[in-house]
Amino acid sequence: MPPLTAPVIEDRLLTFLVSALIGGVAIHAGARIVSEGRGYAHAVLTALLGAVVWALLEPVPVLGGLLALLAWVGVVRWRYPGGWLRAAGIGVAAWAAAVVVLAALDLLGVGAVSALGVPGA
Repeated sequence: MPPLTAPVIEDRLLTFLVSALIGGVAIHAGARIVSEGRGYAHAVLTALLGAVVWALLEPVPVLGGLLALLAWVGVVRWRYPGGWLRAAGIGVAAWAAAVVVLAALDLLGVGAVSALGVPGA
């Protein structure tokens, strides 16, 4: 593996930031569709917290994916008003929004990013 040089670190940081912003857009859109939407910064922080929870729980053997998904929905429930069903609805809407945004970016030739904090996107 080659050593990390400044341009490589900058590229990775830029990819992380763009992916976090896309995840924030998706969660913000999902919250506006399903619930009382809050600010975009609130959605970006929710995406970052959800990504951390996902990263910690998904590697757990056998039940990691299910535990990670439930914890991710729990983060959304904690950050937005409503119960578990509303949080799950925000998650589904956020996933759909992320898929649309990522598909549009791919059409524009930007395919190296993801929707950080949105599982499955």
